[in-house]
Amino acid sequence: MDISLWEFAALAAAALLVGFSKTAVSGANTVSLAVFAAVLPARESTGVLLPILIAGDVLAVLIYRRHAHWPTLWRLFPAVAAGVVVGTVFLMWADDAGVRTSIGAILLLMAAVTLWRRRAAPADEGEPGSGSRLKAPAYGVLGGFTTMVANAGGPVLSMYLLSAGFRKLSFLGTSAWFFLIVNTSKVPFSVGLGLIDAHSLLLDAALVLFVLPGAYIGKVAVHRINQRLFEQLVIGATVLGGLQLLLR
Repeated sequence: MDISLWEFAALAAAALLVGFSKTAVSGANTVSLAVFAAVLPARESTGVLLPILIAGDVLAVLIYRRHAHWPTLWRLFPAVAAGVVVGTVFLMWADDAGVRTSIGAILLLMAAVTLWRRRAAPADEGEPGSGSRLKAPAYGVLGGFTTMVANAGGPVLSMYLLSAGFRKLSFLGTSAWFFLIVNTSKVPFSVGLGLIDAHSLLLDAALVLFVLPGAYIGKVAVHRINQRLFEQLVIGATVLGGLQLLLR
């Protein structure tokens, strides 16, 4: 891929942010998504970004693997698989503008719904995931669709986990395992669609080096962020990502 030094610097900063988002503020990598789509062709950018996300997922699992809530994951996975298939079909005919507009609107709507729900009924302080069973299919399909189409499943899962009352560490542990499994399962679909090839992997080999320092910064920072601020940052990152997709 023919990119300038400044464009590579922007991609490197976005890769660093991927590492930070995976270990500190899940959903913040929607900013990385927007940077990749601005520097590279939007459709092809999803194939370049996917291996970088998987590298961040591996680091996040190594750090938070013991904090995952597996009952929630098992409830989500069947619906996510259906969403990935729908997203693959959508990518066969959708153009870049349609993809960005659809996902941007979905993210903003979900952030608004989450804020309204939290004002009406504060999050449960009990067991993570309690009371979330009925929402799992809808969020799962939507998360699978958005993660396949634009690697934008982070905010969808974030809104689900916040609405289900997850605390910080269980939130990060559940997210880590979720995206390691889901993003890895997307690789054959992305290869089949031509989104991952030898050229994209060569660029990934250079950019993945920046994920590690981002993950370390996130690991250090997360212990200094209280629960309320953590939730505000997650919702703020979701809104920012949605606006970037709509306004680009």
